[in-house]
Amino acid sequence: MMGSRVAAALLRRGRDQASSLMAARLPRGAPAPSPAAPRVGSGSVCGCGGGGGLLTGSRSTGSVFSASRLASFHAFRSIGSKTLMGQCTRKMTTTVAAMNSGVANAAAYSGLKLLVTKGPQAQKAIGIWLFGCATWVFGLVILGGVTRLTRSGLSMTDWKFTGSLPPMSDEEWLLEFEKYKLSPEYKRVNKGMSLGDFKFIYWMEYGHRMWGRALGFLFSVPFAYFIAKGYVTRQLGLRLSGLFALGAGQGLIGWWMVKSGLEEPASEYVQPRVSPYRLATHLTSAFVIYCGILWTALSVVMPEPPAGSMNWVNSAAKIKKLAIPVSAVVGITAISGAFVAGNDAGHAYNTFPKMGDTWIPEDVFAMEPFIRNFFENTSTVQLNHRILATTTLLSVGGLWLAARKVDMHPAIKSLIGSTLGMAALQVTLGISTLLMYVPTSLGSAHQAGALTLLSLMILLTHTLRRPSPALLKSLASAVKST
Repeated sequence: MMGSRVAAALLRRGRDQASSLMAARLPRGAPAPSPAAPRVGSGSVCGCGGGGGLLTGSRSTGSVFSASRLASFHAFRSIGSKTLMGQCTRKMTTTVAAMNSGVANAAAYSGLKLLVTKGPQAQKAIGIWLFGCATWVFGLVILGGVTRLTRSGLSMTDWKFTGSLPPMSDEEWLLEFEKYKLSPEYKRVNKGMSLGDFKFIYWMEYGHRMWGRALGFLFSVPFAYFIAKGYVTRQLGLRLSGLFALGAGQGLIGWWMVKSGLEEPASEYVQPRVSPYRLATHLTSAFVIYCGILWTALSVVMPEPPAGSMNWVNSAAKIKKLAIPVSAVVGITAISGAFVAGNDAGHAYNTFPKMGDTWIPEDVFAMEPFIRNFFENTSTVQLNHRILATTTLLSVGGLWLAARKVDMHPAIKSLIGSTLGMAALQVTLGISTLLMYVPTSLGSAHQAGALTLLSLMILLTHTLRRPSPALLKSLASAVKST
């Protein structure tokens, strides 16, 4: 996942490259462009036939604006090669000399519909904000995992949409403790718990809830500001509004999940726990919000994918056909982990590769109706997760092998290699967590690994997008000119 420092560096390098690009376009003796921020619509960018297009009005601020946005993309490409894929900048060189021309690049970029208006400063601000929100959601998911692993999620027996202050006095703490003593979890699992132990699990759940409410503030206030400043296009506004609505509903889903754990279990031999279906819904919603914010942030700072030549574009299209189903497998595997957690399946069959003394337990299809086994049967849920995890590793490995056989952008190849490494690490974390009976540290790391692997697949799918028609036209023209 990219942080706000990468986004800031990206936009800063983009402005520098834009300035140098436009300086090269000025005739000798002409005054340098004004450093003042450009205004949208003050110039025009058009494509011309045959040569892939020209910038018209080389001194116009509109041309500077378009070139700055173009350079932001190229800055992302060069920064990404160092920070994300571990490749040297020299590997980012293109095989088409004509595409190194600022004129051809800016002309190709002119036909692209951007998500942000008002110039590169607005692009930088919104990019940093969205990457920051994605980072916040990432932390929220990990904190939720720690809350579940420490069995803290049922410590607060009520819920308010706006939240409330924590207990401040001994009397208030005793009142909350008495509420918890009425819950099934206290009666069957934590009977005799001390007030100090209760405070620990209470603070864990309280911190998780307030972290989510803080996200609503960090998202809504800058969003309203950017709308008021006119930075946000209609398309971006609708997308972010949808994500905000999902975030608001996430709190309700969380309480709906917790409420299921406060009900008396059907059998006296069953430990109280939240419904695995509701837990999976809660986690899936969090993943959707995270992926939506991350994808939108990438679209703001990298509106065009890396495309140095038509060969690279065609190869990227082939790999994308494989990357999309692999991404689906990664997502399904992550969601299956929610059912493992919801059924406490990680505490059963703590052996690998066999499940106990057998490869497949005898009771995998013991429940009726048959479909329940995949969501409620401990043996089936764990077996299903093992199979999906192995499938994920093999799928990413196959994607890596396919990428080695085609001529494509070095940064994308490096990203696929990083994804394969992360998939292998995630499987290792999962096996270690199982063999060590799910310690909180390893369980949290395993959940963080799932979200990291999903982040890499989101980044990979984003970079494999098809370029805009204008850029494709410019690439084709560059091939003809050589």
